Amino acid sequence: MNQDYIVPNNWSIIEEGFDPDTVRASESLFSIGNGAMGQRANFEEYYSGPTFQGSYIAGVYYPDKTRVGWWKNGYPEYFAKVLNAPNWIGINVFVNDEKLDLFKCKSVEDFRRELNMKEGWYERSFRATLQNDIEVKVVSRRFLSLDLDELGVIRYAVTPLNSDAKVLLRPYLDSGIKNEDTNWEDKFWDTLDVKLQGNQAFIVSKTMKTDFYVSTFMQVEAGECNGYDFESNSFKSSTYASINLERKVKKGEEFSMVKYGGYATSMNHDKYKLISASRNILDQAVTLGYEKLLEKQKQAWAGVWEMADITIDGDVKAQQGIRFNIFQLNQTYLGKDARLNIGPKGFTGEKYGGSTYWDTEAYCIPFYMATKDQKVARNLLTYRYKHLEKAIENAEKLGFTNGAALYPMVTMNGEECHNEWEITFEEIHRNGAIAFAIYNYLRYTGDYSYVREMGMEVMIGIARFWHQRATYSTAKKKYVILGVTGPNEYENNVNNNWYTNYIAKWCINFAIEHIEKLKAEHTEDHDRIREKTALKDTEISKWQEVADNMFFPYSEEHKVYLQQDGFLDKEMVTVADLDKSQRPINQKWSWDRILRSPYIKQADTLQGFYFFEDDFTREELERHFDFYEPFTVHESSLSPCVHSIQAASLDRMDQAYTFYLRTSRLDLDDYNKEVHEGLHITSMAGTWMSIVEGFGGMRIKNGMPSFEPRIPKEWKAYSFKVNFRNQIIKMTVEQGQASFSLEGDKELDILVNGKEMRVSPDNLLTV
Repeated sequence: MNQDYIVPNNWSIIEEGFDPDTVRASESLFSIGNGAMGQRANFEEYYSGPTFQGSYIAGVYYPDKTRVGWWKNGYPEYFAKVLNAPNWIGINVFVNDEKLDLFKCKSVEDFRRELNMKEGWYERSFRATLQNDIEVKVVSRRFLSLDLDELGVIRYAVTPLNSDAKVLLRPYLDSGIKNEDTNWEDKFWDTLDVKLQGNQAFIVSKTMKTDFYVSTFMQVEAGECNGYDFESNSFKSSTYASINLERKVKKGEEFSMVKYGGYATSMNHDKYKLISASRNILDQAVTLGYEKLLEKQKQAWAGVWEMADITIDGDVKAQQGIRFNIFQLNQTYLGKDARLNIGPKGFTGEKYGGSTYWDTEAYCIPFYMATKDQKVARNLLTYRYKHLEKAIENAEKLGFTNGAALYPMVTMNGEECHNEWEITFEEIHRNGAIAFAIYNYLRYTGDYSYVREMGMEVMIGIARFWHQRATYSTAKKKYVILGVTGPNEYENNVNNNWYTNYIAKWCINFAIEHIEKLKAEHTEDHDRIREKTALKDTEISKWQEVADNMFFPYSEEHKVYLQQDGFLDKEMVTVADLDKSQRPINQKWSWDRILRSPYIKQADTLQGFYFFEDDFTREELERHFDFYEPFTVHESSLSPCVHSIQAASLDRMDQAYTFYLRTSRLDLDDYNKEVHEGLHITSMAGTWMSIVEGFGGMRIKNGMPSFEPRIPKEWKAYSFKVNFRNQIIKMTVEQGQASFSLEGDKELDILVNGKEMRVSPDNLLTV
């Protein structure tokens, strides 16, 4: 059974009723972020039940020393961890000296929380009877400002319901926090200074080893506090600062406060002037005030949704799912800062270290290209170019030479920091995703300047790696790639993973094609890059030899490429014949048993058919889909979206719709029983692709947007917008027809079901 306590709603995530067993899951689901920072939906007040407290600052990390049972040469020295940052949201509440703690209250009623995705705020309300029999009503609302992205705001209100009461609100800052995810129980933060001044507090701390300096700050405002003596109602210790707001409150009367808080960091300010930077942020916040800041938040999110929204008519759960995915992607990354990237958990948890994976290039770039402008996607590619030297160093550590580049599986600063040998050394297909993203960006934007300025050097480093990683087999008279892990991580240390071999060949050909294009059309750039990389024609011809003679395992019997050598030696029992009590196998089986099984964690061979679909016929896709999907357990969040897109292109709409629901509600319905650890942010871009590329059939063909619209029978209509080369196309699909409109002042040629058509700004084109 999947969880299903989230109330279906078009624009909000809603939970009704208090259940301690779902607190950690809800802390993930109701997380908020603004691209610069984010936090799990922890209660402001004290909670003694099971909870996973987490606030995170984009780009701030710690190198947690690698811990493995058996050290292997080439292991990275550390795993980069996104750090649980000092806590600024806390507000302890006392009613007649009794501490409010929902885990210990006599009763909790009318508990409700709402994450309003349309307007970008999170609200929680409840009635609780404390141990001393006082009943209170609490309403708290908070948001992280998109406009002032170092600032968060909380409005917290307490109303005694059954008698007058003395209410104490104690807002605080706390830098004495721990990471949920740590190898050695290290101390990650040093607290340098704790300051209390009037109704403001500041804690300056720095990360150990990486020396990120952070000022965590707060200012509290309460209507009844004019002339209040803050000095004698303040408390501080070496890692903590709090302010007491206390008053006698009549039965039925509300006592409320607003807390402004957040982080100023040495990434954006002089590390010696962080307190004055914090004061400046607080001055801006207080000048605007709570209501104006909330209004600005609504306007900022309206701007995001204007472009990014996908509407679905007739299916509330599907609508809620896609909006939740789009909302979380925008909370995680807005494309403003080329130093940042997209962690698989975003700001919702600590698994995977919060670092960058190949997911960004394979899944996220299409979403950001189409829903922002091309600068955002270019920023993501620039991030990889800036890490090229580190990628070359990573390859050198493994014995590669001559500028061969191996991009890391996991990174914060370009260094590899993943330390499972079967992934670190073997899941090398990640290199291909970087090159594929450049190709994807080129065909979508038409912007060749990236290749001239940065991309060609990246492609050369990657081609050099593949050339050196391949081995000539005298028995096969072909080049083979040995000892790898493909996208299907339930197969380790295999030979000739088809996807890896195919993308290696493709990367080499792609690099050679653009070296020749530069030579013909941009001679100056060509000569500069050739000199910088010391690239000779003899080397290029050696690359070509490898690409032209790459080995691909194939089954004549089944007429399919084999996932890797020996795949058919397995006991070929399909997932349909696997006892449901054995699922998910990654939680029920030993790793040995998984490795010997035919079960596929995520699209592997089919991932290649997704990337390179133009290289294959529809019949070939159908044959491979029918062969591999029955063995796929979809225990990776990145799996259902690829299968949804391919099922749609094969006109198997029931299957495509089932996969779509699975990817869009993966976290809301907790398919993999792990949402308490955080959300699957990068796969959320795959949900967007399931609609736009799957049901909408959008591709770029001959420099034109191409659409093959389809619609699930469960929907009345759906619509989305894409920004194609600064022209915004809106497609609306209903049962039986599709229509296209254009924002802008120029006409645009598009393909619909293979036929060329022209869309003009003032006319609706209906097909």
